Amino acid sequence: MNNVEKKKLSSSWFKLLQEIICKDIEEIEDKKNIFKITNWKRGHKQDEGGGEFRIFENGKVFEKVGVNFSEVYGKFSKQFKNKIPGTQKKSKFWASGISVVMHMKNPHVPAMHFNTRYIVTDHGWFGGGIDVTPCLKDIKLEKWFHRQLKNSCDTHSKNYYLKYKKWCDKYFYLPHRKEPRGIGGIFFDYKKKNYEKDFKFVRDVGLCFNQIFKDIIKKKNKLKWSNDQKNMQYKKRGRYVEFNLLYDRGTKFGLQTGGNVEGILMSLPPIAKW
Repeated sequence: MNNVEKKKLSSSWFKLLQEIICKDIEEIEDKKNIFKITNWKRGHKQDEGGGEFRIFENGKVFEKVGVNFSEVYGKFSKQFKNKIPGTQKKSKFWASGISVVMHMKNPHVPAMHFNTRYIVTDHGWFGGGIDVTPCLKDIKLEKWFHRQLKNSCDTHSKNYYLKYKKWCDKYFYLPHRKEPRGIGGIFFDYKKKNYEKDFKFVRDVGLCFNQIFKDIIKKKNKLKWSNDQKNMQYKKRGRYVEFNLLYDRGTKFGLQTGGNVEGILMSLPPIAKW
């Protein structure tokens, strides 16, 4: 499989997954065509790709959810290219991916995040992950969540889960608060050894997330909640905001490569408190 075919397959899967997730969200909300869809282009003077971000707010289950797809290409700035592998000789890049952030109405249902991407410089690699941020502690749900991730990872390699869990725990940590953002998950990057095997893993990570978020909603969304618990959710969202604006690689990558600002910042919750 050549580079053109790899790019096409990766991008097509990310776009298809966007459709699948959005349809499932509409089924949960029991409404159709609920997303505000915005198409955007990266380049103004020449074709440099673009994407489509979809946002839905104020639902009966989802307080805010964003499902973004992008396929962009061009050249990195001199300042940014030194931070990306494979750009020492040439600053050209191509990147495609999907990013999902869910902020829920019921504080018993955790905020959920998922993304996968394929980036090409002088070589190509996959990255991504799944993580969950509850505001109310639930050990049973935490164990169940990690078991689903382990089962999915184990079908590809018995080494993946522990490796990517540790990476996730390290990544989603707020140094200034000395605390994790949530209960972790999996996080991986620079997967480049075997495109076919890595693509299958990335595809399964996406399907795993699509099942996990639906199962969590079924488990938790009917639970009653108090005003105090809603305030706890708002304060936990404040931590979410801090991480995304201070440390998140995806946010920095998007803003520094001419991505759509509204689409990039869709990860921020509608209401947060400190």
